[in-house]
Amino acid sequence: MKIIRVVVFILLIVQSSFSQKTTEFKWWNPSNNEFDVLEGQGWPSEVASIYDRLPARLRKVVTKQIWNSSRHSTGLSIRFWSNADTICVKYKVKNEISNKVISPSETRELDLYSKSINGEWLRYSGKYKADSIINCEFNVEDSTDIYKTYGREFQLFLPLSSTVEFLEIGINKESIFNPLPIRIERPIVVYGESLYQEGETSSYGMAWANVLQRKLDRPLINLGFLENDKLETELIDLIAKVDAKLYILDCSSNLKPHTSDVFQSLINAVEKLRIKRPKTPIIITNHSSFLNVTLKKNGIDYKDLDEELNRAFNYLKAKGVLDIYLLKKSDFSFNFDSNKNYIHATKYKITQYAQVFENLIRKVLVEPKGDVSTTIAKTQSRDIAVYNWVERHQKILKLNKLGISKICLFGDSIINFWGGEPETSKPNGQKSWEDFMEPLGVRNYGFGYDYIENVLWRIHHDELDGVHAEKIVFMIGTNNLSINSNSEIIDGLIGLVKAVKERSPNSMVFIIGVLPRQGKEDRIVSLNHEISQLKEKINIDYYNINAPLLNENGKVNQTLFSDGLHPNNRGYSIIAKELQEILGSK
Repeated sequence: MKIIRVVVFILLIVQSSFSQKTTEFKWWNPSNNEFDVLEGQGWPSEVASIYDRLPARLRKVVTKQIWNSSRHSTGLSIRFWSNADTICVKYKVKNEISNKVISPSETRELDLYSKSINGEWLRYSGKYKADSIINCEFNVEDSTDIYKTYGREFQLFLPLSSTVEFLEIGINKESIFNPLPIRIERPIVVYGESLYQEGETSSYGMAWANVLQRKLDRPLINLGFLENDKLETELIDLIAKVDAKLYILDCSSNLKPHTSDVFQSLINAVEKLRIKRPKTPIIITNHSSFLNVTLKKNGIDYKDLDEELNRAFNYLKAKGVLDIYLLKKSDFSFNFDSNKNYIHATKYKITQYAQVFENLIRKVLVEPKGDVSTTIAKTQSRDIAVYNWVERHQKILKLNKLGISKICLFGDSIINFWGGEPETSKPNGQKSWEDFMEPLGVRNYGFGYDYIENVLWRIHHDELDGVHAEKIVFMIGTNNLSINSNSEIIDGLIGLVKAVKERSPNSMVFIIGVLPRQGKEDRIVSLNHEISQLKEKINIDYYNINAPLLNENGKVNQTLFSDGLHPNNRGYSIIAKELQEILGSK
């Protein structure tokens, strides 16, 4: 009897193993993609190898150490869109400095991030297999219908101090996988020391510059080199060609005041950048990698170096050089837990570093982070079933490069689905847009399901840079009604107006009261009254155009709306005539 039971048990195991289907994967190699996908690469068309950081023409110009270090994929990442349950990465790396193939036991962890529909960062830890090729598997535990059907944006950060020789990303054969092109927002360019390259962390995504990139949600070009960054003329000339949002120069730990002219080197670097980029902010870091004590290393007194850097900065300021900023050791409040030797950081310091830089950069770029949700800029993908928010933002930036808009109309789906450019997948009022909005020179900056904070993110991320519109109009706030108080909505609108006035000070700013919404008519009357009080407070033009959209009892006129919120053709026609009268007469 025992023998029979054992045989049956074995047969069940065999049957079970045959009944299980082996998961089929489809694999994608970035080097075979038809468009550039390496985020953080400043010169993608000029590199010798896809994962290099410097153009091939610099190979015989810079030192061998810099060139080899530049072949490390520091700061590079790959963005893609997927709905996969399992995301696999297989790759092979070597250390270009020692020309040594790196074993799996020597690698740090790959980091995979994604964004929720409300713009929150999510992080995934991978499972590794030690082999000649490193295999990493990420499990995405999201059973929601929206993820299963449409997916979301992911970002994979690549190795820091090694060269990627081979890399492929694999997902379930039936799943969505769409690589995303390099973003066209102006990047932050950092040129610095080994702390920028190695990051002193056990995982690639937690290097401080990568943390900073996520905090600011902006492309970042990391030109950190191991022990060789010395404000080299060739590299200053190179980064000056990048139309950057901001430059960071942090070469202090490798400069030697007794063997080189630190004072003149810094002046030359800043003046070169200013010739090509007269208005781009520059942050100079004064020996921030060291402890708050006077240190000597190899006979060099770093107090002398600090003094030389301070002298150069003060000289530039006295000479009238604008938009330069000095970050001092005292700004970081480092202590003995921050460093594990003279230079290199502990993990604790990485967090400090990223936070201090974020605080200063937000101040320099005027991108404040408020205390309530309406004042904290974020992306979103809540309406992914209808359109892709990320793609629409990129289209706006491309359109801005083609020509100036006289009037920029910011809003949510009510504006998005009206008409105009960028084209929407389901325009509801195209004729009224063509008849009334186009003659006024209006561009559609409406994004479906946007909250106030999503519009704020878009303004922070270049949608008004260089536009200089005559009028900027906001019709936003209805989606915040279910999650925010009136005072929070008001705070958000004030933040929007301040962001506009900083970037386009000569533009007239209009706020149109929140349009009627079925079931929320009374709340909207109260909110619009509070918004009207901003007219004198922050110097805006405010208009309420709701009357012709309501019945005599103050409720939504259903004949003008498709669902109690979005206007139909007749409703859009009424709104268009109201706006034409307001914007055309001003």
